Amino acid sequence: MPDYYKHESAIVDDGASIGRDCRVWHFVHVCSGAQIGTGVSLGQNVFVGHKVTIGDDCKIQNNVSIYDNVHLADNVFCGPSMVFTNVYNPRSGVERKDEYRDTIVEQGVTFGANCTIVCGIVIGAYSFIGAGAVVNKNVKPYALMVGVPAKQIGWMSEFGEQLDLPLTGNATTKCTHTGLQYILKNSILSKSK
Repeated sequence: MPDYYKHESAIVDDGASIGRDCRVWHFVHVCSGAQIGTGVSLGQNVFVGHKVTIGDDCKIQNNVSIYDNVHLADNVFCGPSMVFTNVYNPRSGVERKDEYRDTIVEQGVTFGANCTIVCGIVIGAYSFIGAGAVVNKNVKPYALMVGVPAKQIGWMSEFGEQLDLPLTGNATTKCTHTGLQYILKNSILSKSK
C-alpha cells in the first residue's frame, strides 16, 4: 500500500517514485522513472514524464504536463494549464528525442495560469511568472516576469508580494509580512542572511 493518496482513475507506472503524503488526483499519469518528492499535489489531468524530477511540497494544478528533462526544486507552484516544453524546434516529421533541453526550476518559483516556458533555461529561485507570459530566457531569482515575450517588471518576496525596489542598481527593502530584508546589488536581488 503506497503512503500517498492516488485517485482510482490515476495511472502510476511501475518504476515511478512518489514520496509520502502526495496527492495524485483524477486522470493523472506518472511515467516510470519520474522522481516525485514528499507532500506534492498533482491536480486533475497532470502528466509527468519519465525523466522528470519534482521536489518536495510542489503544487501542480490541473492540466499541466511536465515533460522529460524538466526539473522542479522544492515548493514550486505550477498554475492551471501552464506549459513546459522540451524541444526547441519541434516538427512532427523529424525525430528530436535526442535534442531535449533541460529546464531547471529553482526553489519557490510560481508559474501563473497558462504561461509557457521555452526549454533550455533556468528559472531563478522565488521568481514569479505572470499568467499568460512566454518565458524564453533565463530568469533572475525573485524576478517578476510578465508579457510575450516575458520581461521583468519588478521583484517578488518569498512571501509572494511585490517589493518596492527599482529594477536595476542598488537598494534595500523589507517584506512587510515577514520582516525579511532584501538587498539589490548590481541589479541582482538576494535575501539578507
